[in-house]
Amino acid sequence: MTRGFRFIHAADLHLDSPFRGLSGLPDGLRERVKASTFTALERLVDLAVREQVDFVVVSGDIYDAKDRSLRAQLRFQQALETLAGHGVPAFVVHGNHDPLHDGYSAKLRLPDTVKVFGSDAVESVVVRGRDGESVARVSGISFGRSAVTDNLTPGYVRHNDGLYHIGILHTNVDGDAGHDNYAPCSLRDLTRGQVNYWALGHIHSRRVLHERPWVVYPGNLQGRHVRETGPRGCYVVDVASGGETQLRFQPLDDVRWEVRELSIAGLETEQQLKDALEEELEAACASADGRAVLARLSLTGRGPLHAAMRRSGWLSGLTSALRESGREAVWIESIEDRTGAAVSREDLAAKPGFLGDLLRLASEAGESSERLSVFAEEALAPLMGQPQLAALLSELGPEEWAAWLQEAEELAIDLLADGSGAETGWSE
Repeated sequence: MTRGFRFIHAADLHLDSPFRGLSGLPDGLRERVKASTFTALERLVDLAVREQVDFVVVSGDIYDAKDRSLRAQLRFQQALETLAGHGVPAFVVHGNHDPLHDGYSAKLRLPDTVKVFGSDAVESVVVRGRDGESVARVSGISFGRSAVTDNLTPGYVRHNDGLYHIGILHTNVDGDAGHDNYAPCSLRDLTRGQVNYWALGHIHSRRVLHERPWVVYPGNLQGRHVRETGPRGCYVVDVASGGETQLRFQPLDDVRWEVRELSIAGLETEQQLKDALEEELEAACASADGRAVLARLSLTGRGPLHAAMRRSGWLSGLTSALRESGREAVWIESIEDRTGAAVSREDLAAKPGFLGDLLRLASEAGESSERLSVFAEEALAPLMGQPQLAALLSELGPEEWAAWLQEAEELAIDLLADGSGAETGWSE
């Protein structure tokens, strides 16, 4: 290597994401949510300028859909022009959401400092600094169509030119079950030594899968729903002249999703619960560092308040009251009731009889995600004949199955056990 350099690794911008299902938001917060992907993009550009990076790489899914909005395309063009104005090149691949040759793509002129990699084969370019000196090599390939099922890693080859080699790839490494298995590859494919830093996209959670060579998912720039919680942003990567690499995560999101759990154990009154929930909301706001917060509150544990929560309209009334409490920076997406009656589930499961048998069966079904999936498929098989319902159920994963199983257990306890834990009468 000739000298050290700094670059930004970003992915999965999903510009102009529609953020469905948030119709109840106050007007001001709704507009902030709708603009949040663009705000994150602006912060990315500001960060690149402030950190004086040598270049930026974007690892696919710039847009949210193949029929990308003109607004999103113009805003991305503007961002690239701003980077170019500060002498910062950008290297871009397209992914499954925004394939090169699918859907609507406006004919816009991008700066000469931007390299958009094609989809026919892996391309490789040498990055030069402002002084004309070679600082790195960047290789990449875009998705031509939405569903790329080939392993693309064989196209990334060793160049033996002494330059630090960055491979940009939109991929699912080792078949992550939470994402479509596009451009699948294994971690072993990526650690054969042909690339020093794999700048990956597609998986929305931030992960460093390997070091030396580095295999990195930065996650998406802005969380889009309650399964994308916590800070979202990019990595600032510093590479020393000897190739030593250091990563620094930089949050860029403007709206943060949070899931907060609160146990009702030890809470005796509705006032105590309300106070505890307000404390959780205050803590969520404090940790968000000025960002808007969309929070799901999950009530867990066992206690006397469980019976009150089962009353019709009780939970929705609590949600409405907390939403109307005047907090502008936080919105309660929902309150989940995952509580149980003030009885010992273990004692009930140990007893003979129908309820004990049912709880033991539920425990066995939930011992592993594989066993739970098989159990869920068998239980829901009669519903799969309805196409719309089958499509909705197919989107559920182990976490949703586990939550449904727990809810079914608690319903059985409510119906079949009295307050002392004894089983109520049962007749055929």
